[in-house]
Amino acid sequence: MGHGRNPLRTSAVGALSATLIVAAGLGLAPTAQAAGGTSGVRFVDISGDGGTTLKANVITPAGGDGTRAYPLIVLPTSWGLPQVEYLVQAQKLANSGYVVVGYNVRGFWQSDGEIDVAGPHDTADVSKVIDWALANTPSDPRRVGVAGVSYGAGISLLAAAHDKRVKAVAALSGWADLTASIYSGRTEHVQAAALLNGVGHVTGHPSAETQQVFKDFFASNLSKEQDLVDWGKKRSPETYVDQLNKNGAAVFMANTWGDTIFSPNQYATFYDELTGPKRLEFRPGDHATAELPGLFGLPNDVWTDTGRWFDHYLRGADNGIDREQPVQLKSRSTGGYEGYSDWKSVGATTRKIALEGTTRIHANVDSGADGGIIFLSSILDQLTRIPPMASIPLLPRYWAAVWQSEKYTSAQHVRGTARLHTTVTATKGSGTLVAYLYDVGPLGIGKLVSNAPYTFHGQTPGQPFGVDLELFSTAYDVPAGHRLALVVDTVDPLYIEHNPSGAQLTFSSPEHDPSYVSVPLREQ
Repeated sequence: MGHGRNPLRTSAVGALSATLIVAAGLGLAPTAQAAGGTSGVRFVDISGDGGTTLKANVITPAGGDGTRAYPLIVLPTSWGLPQVEYLVQAQKLANSGYVVVGYNVRGFWQSDGEIDVAGPHDTADVSKVIDWALANTPSDPRRVGVAGVSYGAGISLLAAAHDKRVKAVAALSGWADLTASIYSGRTEHVQAAALLNGVGHVTGHPSAETQQVFKDFFASNLSKEQDLVDWGKKRSPETYVDQLNKNGAAVFMANTWGDTIFSPNQYATFYDELTGPKRLEFRPGDHATAELPGLFGLPNDVWTDTGRWFDHYLRGADNGIDREQPVQLKSRSTGGYEGYSDWKSVGATTRKIALEGTTRIHANVDSGADGGIIFLSSILDQLTRIPPMASIPLLPRYWAAVWQSEKYTSAQHVRGTARLHTTVTATKGSGTLVAYLYDVGPLGIGKLVSNAPYTFHGQTPGQPFGVDLELFSTAYDVPAGHRLALVVDTVDPLYIEHNPSGAQLTFSSPEHDPSYVSVPLREQ
């Protein structure tokens, strides 16, 4: 790990954690009070896996005569949020004819047990909640759905893979590959993990295993790397995709382009592997910011489509959602949606930017090119279309490598996943690099299009090696008269870096293996 770094950014991330918790508590409490006076709402205790008590709320359609069975929707809560999180949306679903059970996942707030981080106990809890609902509410066992935001989304996908009764899923701002989410490119996403860890300690009871995983993660304990991978694999829907496909649940997934906790790439990869009914939506924003307004009852595309998904696959409504293009993208630069037949069609055309010549940079210093600040930067981009920026001409070439495309005569519609291929020679056996793709205007100001980190270990100093890196997927329009620039440096506040003191990285483009960044473009 680099010397003199503050890997946790403790004060900034801690303050953000506290702000989110307070906002959730203040904002959601009135929701609970409003819903509490509605007919059909009751708060119950449900016995989860191993007898652990889960605090839950149940909303049933008004006016039931006791002879009719309604489709059931189970809503596991998000990480660190109380069980009232979904009451507004639950009431809307109940008004549409669903029995809805929302519950606090184990280890958080009033629920008993310890935080299992979507482990086997959490998966089994969903089945226990379904069991309880079928025995105690007018629910139809043939029409069961599970949905959730963030933590609840991951648990929902896992439940659908393990319980054949689940016929439809809505996984909002979740993950498919937990390890790839917080450890992509073998690089610790420190701000994201610190936020999760901080909120977990404030609002819940992390298990000893959970605490040890975070401890090893922040310490960059390479001897525990395989343990981290195995721990994450057990908690990744990706691991159970064959089971999920066999069960045949209809899967709806939605996320944001700037999600700094669960990057969009792993959802896109997972979507391609699903063989049943499926839908994928991406919008501007950061983690769960697209769904948040809907939790307060405001008009919201994500929750509207969630309702349409369940209406079709649980109630048989002919609402057309199954006939729409299943991949729906909203560009960060425009306000409209674009439909695609599959994810592969999103970036069907690519344009390469050659990374010519030989460039050497020195490690351990932030050049000024950064991925931003967790939540704040992507929310700013979502609301004002102002992403993190840097003056490309002023970036110090001592610490940053810079390549630029020609000036484009027409707009370039970047869609999908940009890929970096290059050859690196390091003076040390370990190191970290961070790649950034910028939209550069006439004055040289670069607006961040995408980024991604890459860490290597065990390389022979002075020996060239190849690097292939996927940048985080996005949808961004580069105006005519602008350029694209690739910038590479070694330090970013979002990530833990592993550059020994005095390390240098040399980027080259051998004739037999040229270096480039491949940019996916929407066909004009």
